[in-house]
Amino acid sequence: MIKNAFAYVTRKRMKSLIILSVITAMATLSVIGLAIKDATNKAAAKTFGDITNSFTMEINRQVNMGTARGGGNIRNEDIEKIAKSGYVNGYIKRIGAVADLDGYGIIRTEATNQSEDEERIERFKSTVMVTGVNDSSQDTKFIAGTFKLVEGKHIGKGDKNKVLIHKDLAEKNNLKVGDKIKIRSNQYDADNEKHADETIEVEIKGLFDGHNKGGVSAAVELYENNIISDIGTAAKLYGNTEQTAVYQDATFFVKGDKGVDKVIKKVEALDIDWNNYTLVKSTSNYPALQQSISGIYSSANKLFAGGIIFAGLVVSLLLFLWMNSRKKEVAVLLSIGRTKKEIFCQFAAELAFITIPAYVISVFAASALGKVIGNKVLSSVTGDIANGISKESASAGLGGGAEVDGFNKTLTSLDVIINGRAVIYVVLFMTVVLAISLLISTYRILRKRPKELLIDVR
Repeated sequence: MIKNAFAYVTRKRMKSLIILSVITAMATLSVIGLAIKDATNKAAAKTFGDITNSFTMEINRQVNMGTARGGGNIRNEDIEKIAKSGYVNGYIKRIGAVADLDGYGIIRTEATNQSEDEERIERFKSTVMVTGVNDSSQDTKFIAGTFKLVEGKHIGKGDKNKVLIHKDLAEKNNLKVGDKIKIRSNQYDADNEKHADETIEVEIKGLFDGHNKGGVSAAVELYENNIISDIGTAAKLYGNTEQTAVYQDATFFVKGDKGVDKVIKKVEALDIDWNNYTLVKSTSNYPALQQSISGIYSSANKLFAGGIIFAGLVVSLLLFLWMNSRKKEVAVLLSIGRTKKEIFCQFAAELAFITIPAYVISVFAASALGKVIGNKVLSSVTGDIANGISKESASAGLGGGAEVDGFNKTLTSLDVIINGRAVIYVVLFMTVVLAISLLISTYRILRKRPKELLIDVR
């Protein structure tokens, strides 16, 4: 049986090559499809970390106008209720503050000088924006890629009197990682309601880079004049502690086995005055990212499913046509005592002799073409998104901050690597489909008797 199958495959070379080519091409596309999905998952995780599985606690501006300067005024005790609820496995909270550099200058531009009057320039001539965080690596600006740490280390839990400053600000003032500087409360800051007059010596733990993509109206809004500090430092600038400070917002990270939507519903049942707050899925701040991921997933699924289905249909058609041409052969085999089972097994062996080499070739072909096709899919999907999302961001009235950066952010690269799992999935699915195709194409012939087959031949 095996010998006869091999002989038929090698004798009918054109037939074998056609089926081999179809299975190879479709298996290659299917493997690449799964590899693209895997690469998309890795790229999204690498680019945005846990942001796609998180939600943010913000003030409800319909009833809560926030601080005098318009910032958030979330209570620490409300943040802690969510953090200790058991529904989340981590969080980052942010304090927005303003401070003056003691003995150092800030970066100004011609545009900011023109937009500010002399009085404001005098009051805020050395003022920087301070963001206090418990983990700067999870801060929105770093997650979105707006800021990038270029030297030193991130602010982490347990840090005290530590800051990250912009590399351009460090260069202007001849500062480096490890240097100590002093920052003090600004008496003209509207949010300094206690009129705190604190001077804090802080150590530069790291340097970051990043520049505004939109216009700014004041020098303090320039990313170059931003400082990232630990929670305690930012709180002290307003005469508060970590417990008594008001927070800009807080982002909570959901455990991997729980859905964000379900967790949000549970959190909203906690004893918190939800009239003042609202919970927002962090993915809502990255519409382009979500669209690019969904678009790439859709294309990858089409490659995977389309490859398998198309291979099944084409091979079924080819086998049906060629089985019709083998009616006489089948009649003879039945007449000499071969069972239908044996004949079917021979056909299966013939298909296996073609399919196995096709699978092997498809692995090498997928490895060679994976990155090329992956980048083509990425370029096509993100190109379409970019055109639509630019209009949305403009209509949303987003400025030049992290919000617009996140709004327009898409996946920028895919590292498509063919792994064993993808190959196994394709082999299993395609083998099942091909087996069904073989059953369909042979059933009509094998159910007939030799005499009926010979009559059909005539």
